[in-house]
Amino acid sequence: MSDVSLRQSSDDVLALERRFPVLRGRLPRVCLTKLPTRVHRLARLGHELGVDHLWVKRDDESGTRYGGNKPRKLELLLGEALAERKHTVLTFGGIGTHHGLATAIGARAVGLRCLLVLLKQPVTEHVRRCLLLDYAAGAELHYASTVPLLAARALRLCGRALLRGELPYIIPTGGTSPLGALGYVNAAFELQEQIAAGELPEPEWIFVPLGSGGTLAGLVLGARLAGLRSRVAGVLATDILPPSPEKLMRLATKTLDRLRQYASDLRAVSLRVEDFRIVTGYIGAAYGAPTEAGRRARDLMEQLEGMRLETTYTAKCLAGMIDALRTPEYRGGPVLFWNTYSSIDAAAHLGPLPDYRQLPRPFHQFFTGATVPA
Repeated sequence: MSDVSLRQSSDDVLALERRFPVLRGRLPRVCLTKLPTRVHRLARLGHELGVDHLWVKRDDESGTRYGGNKPRKLELLLGEALAERKHTVLTFGGIGTHHGLATAIGARAVGLRCLLVLLKQPVTEHVRRCLLLDYAAGAELHYASTVPLLAARALRLCGRALLRGELPYIIPTGGTSPLGALGYVNAAFELQEQIAAGELPEPEWIFVPLGSGGTLAGLVLGARLAGLRSRVAGVLATDILPPSPEKLMRLATKTLDRLRQYASDLRAVSLRVEDFRIVTGYIGAAYGAPTEAGRRARDLMEQLEGMRLETTYTAKCLAGMIDALRTPEYRGGPVLFWNTYSSIDAAAHLGPLPDYRQLPRPFHQFFTGATVPA
Protein backbone atom coordinates (compact mmCIF):
# COMPACT_ATOMS: atom_id res chain seq x y z
CA MET A 1 0.00 0.00 0.00
CA SER A 2 1.36 3.41 -0.96
CA ASP A 3 2.26 5.85 1.80
CA VAL A 4 3.02 8.66 -0.67
CA SER A 5 0.20 10.65 -2.22
CA LEU A 6 -0.04 11.37 -5.93
CA ARG A 7 -1.53 14.74 -5.05
CA GLN A 8 0.57 17.65 -3.84
CA SER A 9 -0.07 20.00 -0.96
CA SER A 10 0.74 23.69 -1.27
CA ASP A 11 4.12 22.96 0.36
CA ASP A 12 5.06 20.52 -2.41
CA VAL A 13 4.92 22.96 -5.33
CA LEU A 14 8.09 22.82 -7.42
CA ALA A 15 10.13 25.89 -8.36
CA LEU A 16 9.36 25.06 -12.00
CA GLU A 17 5.64 25.19 -11.22
CA ARG A 18 6.02 28.53 -9.46
CA ARG A 19 7.65 29.96 -12.60
CA PHE A 20 5.11 28.29 -14.92
CA PRO A 21 1.81 27.90 -12.99
CA VAL A 22 0.25 26.05 -15.95
CA LEU A 23 2.39 23.06 -14.93
CA ARG A 24 0.77 22.81 -11.50
CA GLY A 25 -0.89 19.41 -11.21
CA ARG A 26 0.06 18.37 -14.74
CA LEU A 27 3.40 16.71 -14.02
CA PRO A 28 3.07 13.00 -13.14
CA ARG A 29 4.66 13.37 -9.72
CA VAL A 30 4.69 11.67 -6.37
CA CYS A 31 6.46 13.57 -3.61
CA LEU A 32 9.72 11.85 -2.62
CA THR A 33 11.70 15.03 -1.94
CA LYS A 34 11.90 17.82 0.60
CA LEU A 35 12.81 20.88 -1.41
CA PRO A 36 14.56 23.22 -1.75
CA THR A 37 17.84 21.66 -0.71
CA ARG A 38 20.03 24.17 1.07
CA VAL A 39 23.10 25.96 -0.22
CA HIS A 40 26.03 27.17 1.84
CA ARG A 41 29.58 28.33 1.49
CA LEU A 42 32.50 25.90 1.70
CA ALA A 43 34.72 28.43 3.46
CA ARG A 44 37.36 26.07 4.84
CA LEU A 45 37.70 24.06 1.64
CA GLY A 46 37.76 27.25 -0.40
CA HIS A 47 40.53 28.65 1.79
CA GLU A 48 42.51 25.42 1.38
CA LEU A 49 42.15 25.66 -2.41
CA GLY A 50 42.74 29.41 -2.60
CA VAL A 51 39.22 30.08 -3.93
CA ASP A 52 37.17 32.92 -2.44
CA HIS A 53 33.67 31.86 -3.48
CA LEU A 54 33.16 28.09 -3.23
CA TRP A 55 29.65 26.85 -2.51
CA VAL A 56 27.73 23.58 -2.24
CA LYS A 57 24.19 22.55 -3.18
CA ARG A 58 23.11 19.93 -0.63
CA ASP A 59 21.20 17.43 -2.72
CA ASP A 60 22.55 14.82 -0.32
CA GLU A 61 19.57 15.97 1.79
CA SER A 62 17.01 15.89 -1.04
CA GLY A 63 14.69 13.18 0.30
CA THR A 64 13.11 11.80 3.43
CA ARG A 65 13.94 8.12 2.86
CA TYR A 66 16.92 8.56 0.53
CA GLY A 67 18.78 11.62 -0.71
CA GLY A 68 21.12 12.47 -3.55
CA ASN A 69 20.19 13.26 -7.13
CA LYS A 70 17.89 10.25 -7.66
CA PRO A 71 14.70 11.30 -5.80
CA ARG A 72 14.29 14.39 -8.01
CA LYS A 73 14.06 12.12 -11.07
CA LEU A 74 12.25 9.21 -9.48
CA GLU A 75 9.34 11.20 -8.14
CA LEU A 76 8.41 11.96 -11.76
CA LEU A 77 9.21 8.51 -13.15
CA LEU A 78 7.37 6.63 -10.40
CA GLY A 79 4.54 9.12 -10.71
CA GLU A 80 4.20 8.22 -14.38
CA ALA A 81 4.35 4.50 -13.56
CA LEU A 82 1.40 4.92 -11.20
CA ALA A 83 -0.46 7.13 -13.66
CA GLU A 84 -0.08 4.32 -16.23
CA ARG A 85 -1.43 1.85 -13.64
CA LYS A 86 1.75 -0.20 -13.59
CA HIS A 87 2.46 -2.55 -10.72
CA THR A 88 6.18 -3.17 -11.35
CA VAL A 89 9.20 -1.09 -12.27
CA LEU A 90 12.40 -2.45 -13.83
CA THR A 91 15.75 -0.69 -13.81
CA PHE A 92 19.49 -1.35 -14.12
CA GLY A 93 22.89 -0.49 -12.68
CA GLY A 94 26.07 -1.80 -11.11
CA ILE A 95 25.85 -4.03 -8.06
CA GLY A 96 26.49 -0.96 -5.90
CA THR A 97 24.07 1.29 -7.78
CA HIS A 98 22.65 4.18 -5.79
CA HIS A 99 20.03 4.63 -8.50
CA GLY A 100 18.84 1.05 -8.03
CA LEU A 101 18.67 1.48 -4.27
CA ALA A 102 16.80 4.77 -4.56
CA THR A 103 14.38 3.15 -7.03
CA ALA A 104 13.76 0.22 -4.67
CA ILE A 105 13.11 2.56 -1.75
CA GLY A 106 10.90 4.88 -3.79
CA ALA A 107 8.95 2.00 -5.36
CA ARG A 108 8.32 0.51 -1.95
CA ALA A 109 7.05 3.87 -0.69
CA VAL A 110 4.44 4.12 -3.45
CA GLY A 111 3.43 0.45 -3.49
CA LEU A 112 5.26 -0.74 -6.61
CA ARG A 113 7.26 -3.93 -7.08
CA CYS A 114 10.89 -3.30 -8.10
CA LEU A 115 13.12 -5.46 -10.31
CA LEU A 116 16.85 -4.65 -10.42
CA VAL A 117 19.18 -6.13 -13.06
CA LEU A 118 22.70 -5.54 -11.81
CA LEU A 119 26.15 -5.59 -13.42
CA LYS A 120 29.47 -6.43 -11.79
CA GLN A 121 31.67 -3.58 -10.55
CA PRO A 122 34.67 -3.43 -8.19
CA VAL A 123 33.55 -4.70 -4.78
CA THR A 124 33.93 -2.44 -1.76
CA GLU A 125 32.23 -2.67 1.62
CA HIS A 126 29.97 0.15 0.42
CA VAL A 127 28.93 -1.95 -2.59
CA ARG A 128 28.14 -4.90 -0.33
CA ARG A 129 26.02 -2.71 1.90
CA CYS A 130 24.10 -1.37 -1.10
CA LEU A 131 23.24 -4.92 -2.17
CA LEU A 132 21.93 -5.74 1.31
CA LEU A 133 19.93 -2.50 1.35
CA ASP A 134 18.44 -3.33 -2.07
CA TYR A 135 17.19 -6.63 -0.69
CA ALA A 136 15.94 -5.04 2.54
CA ALA A 137 13.99 -2.51 0.45
CA GLY A 138 12.15 -5.37 -1.24
CA ALA A 139 13.89 -5.33 -4.62
CA GLU A 140 13.98 -8.51 -6.68
CA LEU A 141 17.64 -8.88 -7.65
CA HIS A 142 18.94 -10.31 -10.95
CA TYR A 143 22.60 -10.55 -11.94
CA ALA A 144 24.29 -10.16 -15.32
CA SER A 145 28.06 -10.35 -15.82
CA THR A 146 28.17 -8.22 -19.01
CA VAL A 147 26.12 -5.46 -20.64
CA PRO A 148 24.78 -7.80 -23.40
CA LEU A 149 23.73 -10.33 -20.75
CA LEU A 150 22.09 -7.54 -18.77
CA ALA A 151 20.00 -6.61 -21.81
CA ALA A 152 19.10 -10.26 -22.39
CA ARG A 153 18.08 -10.75 -18.76
CA ALA A 154 15.90 -7.63 -18.89
CA LEU A 155 14.20 -8.87 -22.05
CA ARG A 156 13.47 -12.23 -20.41
CA LEU A 157 11.95 -10.48 -17.40
CA CYS A 158 9.77 -8.37 -19.69
CA GLY A 159 8.71 -11.49 -21.61
CA ARG A 160 7.66 -13.27 -18.42
CA ALA A 161 5.74 -10.19 -17.29
CA LEU A 162 4.01 -9.93 -20.67
CA LEU A 163 2.82 -13.53 -20.31
CA ARG A 164 1.22 -12.46 -17.04
CA GLY A 165 -0.53 -9.61 -18.84
CA GLU A 166 1.51 -6.54 -17.96
CA LEU A 167 4.88 -5.12 -18.95
CA PRO A 168 6.85 -3.39 -16.18
CA TYR A 169 7.51 0.33 -16.31
CA ILE A 170 11.13 0.54 -17.46
CA ILE A 171 13.34 3.18 -15.84
CA PRO A 172 16.60 3.76 -17.74
CA THR A 173 19.93 3.60 -15.94
CA GLY A 174 20.28 6.52 -13.56
CA GLY A 175 16.69 7.60 -14.22
CA THR A 176 18.04 9.32 -17.31
CA SER A 177 15.16 10.08 -19.65
CA PRO A 178 13.44 13.27 -20.80
CA LEU A 179 10.95 12.95 -17.93
CA GLY A 180 13.61 12.10 -15.34
CA ALA A 181 15.81 15.01 -16.45
CA LEU A 182 12.91 17.39 -15.72
CA GLY A 183 13.79 16.84 -12.06
CA TYR A 184 17.00 18.75 -12.68
CA VAL A 185 15.36 21.37 -14.86
CA ASN A 186 13.36 22.09 -11.72
CA ALA A 187 16.58 22.04 -9.65
CA ALA A 188 18.00 24.85 -11.80
CA PHE A 189 14.89 26.95 -11.16
CA GLU A 190 15.25 26.19 -7.46
CA LEU A 191 18.84 27.42 -7.61
CA GLN A 192 17.72 30.57 -9.43
CA GLU A 193 15.26 31.31 -6.60
CA GLN A 194 18.04 30.91 -4.03
CA ILE A 195 20.29 33.26 -6.00
CA ALA A 196 17.47 35.82 -6.25
CA ALA A 197 16.93 35.54 -2.48
CA GLY A 198 20.60 36.32 -1.86
CA GLU A 199 21.47 32.89 -0.46
CA LEU A 200 24.46 32.60 -2.80
CA PRO A 201 25.96 34.49 -5.75
CA GLU A 202 25.26 33.24 -9.24
CA PRO A 203 27.89 30.57 -9.92
CA GLU A 204 30.25 30.96 -12.81
CA TRP A 205 30.61 27.17 -12.87
CA ILE A 206 28.57 24.29 -11.45
CA PHE A 207 30.33 20.93 -11.02
CA VAL A 208 28.32 17.69 -10.99
CA PRO A 209 29.27 14.02 -11.30
CA LEU A 210 28.52 12.63 -14.76
CA GLY A 211 27.19 9.09 -15.14
CA SER A 212 24.22 8.49 -17.40
CA GLY A 213 23.84 12.24 -17.92
CA GLY A 214 20.31 13.17 -16.81
CA THR A 215 21.49 15.47 -14.03
CA LEU A 216 23.83 17.46 -16.27
CA ALA A 217 21.40 17.66 -19.21
CA GLY A 218 18.59 18.83 -16.94
CA LEU A 219 20.75 21.45 -15.24
CA VAL A 220 22.03 22.88 -18.51
CA LEU A 221 18.53 23.16 -19.94
CA GLY A 222 17.09 24.46 -16.68
CA ALA A 223 19.80 27.12 -16.35
CA ARG A 224 19.00 28.42 -19.84
CA LEU A 225 15.25 28.45 -19.18
CA ALA A 226 15.75 30.16 -15.81
CA GLY A 227 17.98 32.85 -17.31
CA LEU A 228 21.14 31.81 -15.47
CA ARG A 229 24.54 32.45 -16.99
CA SER A 230 26.09 29.58 -15.00
CA ARG A 231 27.95 26.92 -16.95
CA VAL A 232 27.80 23.26 -15.94
CA ALA A 233 30.77 20.86 -15.96
CA GLY A 234 30.23 17.13 -15.54
CA VAL A 235 33.13 15.07 -14.21
CA LEU A 236 32.87 11.75 -16.03
CA ALA A 237 32.71 8.81 -13.61
CA THR A 238 31.73 5.89 -15.86
CA ASP A 239 33.23 3.95 -18.75
CA ILE A 240 30.01 1.97 -19.33
CA LEU A 241 28.29 3.64 -22.30
CA PRO A 242 29.60 7.09 -21.32
CA PRO A 243 27.59 10.02 -22.70
CA SER A 244 29.03 12.46 -25.24
CA PRO A 245 28.23 16.18 -25.44
CA GLU A 246 26.14 15.44 -28.55
CA LYS A 247 24.13 12.79 -26.70
CA LEU A 248 23.61 15.12 -23.75
CA MET A 249 22.36 17.88 -26.04
CA ARG A 250 19.88 15.48 -27.66
CA LEU A 251 18.64 14.48 -24.22
CA ALA A 252 18.23 18.13 -23.20
CA THR A 253 16.34 18.86 -26.42
CA LYS A 254 13.99 15.92 -25.82
CA THR A 255 13.54 17.08 -22.24
CA LEU A 256 12.44 20.49 -23.49
CA ASP A 257 10.03 18.78 -25.89
CA ARG A 258 8.61 16.78 -22.97
CA LEU A 259 8.21 19.93 -20.88
CA ARG A 260 6.35 21.61 -23.71
CA GLN A 261 3.81 18.79 -23.68
CA TYR A 262 2.71 20.25 -20.35
CA ALA A 263 3.36 23.94 -21.15
CA SER A 264 3.11 24.51 -24.90
CA ASP A 265 3.86 28.25 -24.70
CA LEU A 266 7.26 27.70 -23.07
CA ARG A 267 9.86 29.85 -24.79
CA ALA A 268 12.51 28.32 -27.02
CA VAL A 269 16.10 28.28 -25.82
CA SER A 270 19.30 27.87 -27.76
CA LEU A 271 21.46 24.89 -26.79
CA ARG A 272 24.92 24.19 -28.17
CA VAL A 273 27.11 21.12 -27.91
CA GLU A 274 29.66 23.36 -26.17
CA ASP A 275 27.20 23.89 -23.30
CA PHE A 276 27.74 20.30 -22.18
CA ARG A 277 31.24 20.37 -20.72
CA ILE A 278 32.70 16.96 -19.84
CA VAL A 279 35.78 16.74 -17.62
CA THR A 280 37.64 13.47 -18.19
CA GLY A 281 40.52 11.65 -16.56
CA TYR A 282 38.94 10.73 -13.21
CA ILE A 283 37.29 7.33 -13.77
CA GLY A 284 40.31 5.30 -12.71
CA ALA A 285 40.61 1.62 -13.56
CA ALA A 286 36.88 1.18 -14.25
CA TYR A 287 33.44 2.35 -13.23
CA GLY A 288 33.16 2.10 -9.46
CA ALA A 289 36.89 1.63 -8.89
CA PRO A 290 38.16 4.04 -6.19
CA THR A 291 41.01 6.33 -7.20
CA GLU A 292 43.72 7.87 -5.07
CA ALA A 293 42.70 11.36 -6.21
CA GLY A 294 39.12 10.60 -5.25
CA ARG A 295 40.14 9.32 -1.82
CA ARG A 296 42.16 12.47 -1.16
CA ALA A 297 39.27 14.67 -2.24
CA ARG A 298 36.79 12.70 -0.13
CA ASP A 299 39.02 12.92 2.95
CA LEU A 300 39.63 16.63 2.42
CA MET A 301 35.89 17.36 2.23
CA GLU A 302 35.18 15.36 5.38
CA GLN A 303 38.06 16.84 7.36
CA LEU A 304 37.39 20.46 6.43
CA GLU A 305 33.61 20.56 5.97
CA GLY A 306 32.31 17.46 7.74
CA MET A 307 30.55 16.33 4.56
CA ARG A 308 30.69 12.72 3.42
CA LEU A 309 31.25 11.73 -0.21
CA GLU A 310 31.59 8.31 -1.87
CA THR A 311 34.32 7.09 -4.20
CA THR A 312 32.20 6.13 -7.24
CA TYR A 313 30.83 9.57 -8.21
CA THR A 314 31.06 12.51 -5.83
CA ALA A 315 34.67 12.10 -4.69
CA LYS A 316 35.80 11.81 -8.32
CA CYS A 317 33.77 14.91 -9.15
CA LEU A 318 35.42 16.84 -6.33
CA ALA A 319 38.85 15.64 -7.46
CA GLY A 320 38.12 16.91 -10.96
CA MET A 321 36.85 20.22 -9.61
CA ILE A 322 39.93 20.71 -7.43
CA ASP A 323 42.23 20.23 -10.42
CA ALA A 324 40.05 22.48 -12.61
CA LEU A 325 40.25 25.27 -10.03
CA ARG A 326 44.00 25.36 -10.56
CA THR A 327 43.43 26.59 -14.13
CA PRO A 328 42.46 30.16 -15.10
CA GLU A 329 39.28 29.15 -16.97
CA TYR A 330 37.52 27.99 -13.81
CA ARG A 331 38.78 30.61 -11.35
CA GLY A 332 36.91 33.63 -12.68
CA GLY A 333 33.98 33.66 -10.26
CA PRO A 334 31.89 31.69 -7.77
CA VAL A 335 31.93 27.90 -8.12
CA LEU A 336 29.20 25.52 -6.94
CA PHE A 337 29.80 21.86 -6.08
CA TRP A 338 26.53 19.92 -6.46
CA ASN A 339 26.57 17.09 -3.92
CA THR A 340 24.57 14.20 -5.42
CA TYR A 341 25.38 11.58 -2.75
CA SER A 342 22.70 10.63 -0.22
CA SER A 343 23.59 11.52 3.37
CA ILE A 344 20.44 9.79 4.63
CA ASP A 345 20.97 6.39 6.24
CA ALA A 346 18.54 4.18 4.36
CA ALA A 347 18.96 1.40 6.92
CA ALA A 348 17.18 3.55 9.50
CA HIS A 349 13.95 3.13 7.49
CA LEU A 350 14.49 -0.48 6.39
CA GLY A 351 15.25 -2.27 9.61
CA PRO A 352 18.00 -4.87 10.17
CA LEU A 353 20.00 -5.79 7.08
CA PRO A 354 19.78 -9.39 5.88
CA ASP A 355 22.53 -11.96 5.91
CA TYR A 356 24.09 -12.07 2.44
CA ARG A 357 23.00 -15.69 2.06
CA GLN A 358 19.41 -14.47 1.81
CA LEU A 359 20.28 -12.80 -1.50
CA PRO A 360 20.00 -14.77 -4.76
CA ARG A 361 22.96 -17.13 -5.13
CA PRO A 362 24.74 -15.23 -7.98
CA PHE A 363 25.36 -12.36 -5.55
CA HIS A 364 27.04 -14.48 -2.86
CA GLN A 365 30.36 -14.24 -4.72
CA PHE A 366 30.59 -10.55 -3.85
CA PHE A 367 30.61 -11.31 -0.11
CA THR A 368 33.06 -14.22 0.05
CA GLY A 369 36.16 -12.61 -1.48
CA ALA A 370 38.36 -9.62 -0.68
CA THR A 371 37.14 -6.09 -1.25
CA VAL A 372 38.76 -3.08 -2.90
CA PRO A 373 39.72 -0.39 -0.36
CA ALA A 374 37.25 2.49 -0.62
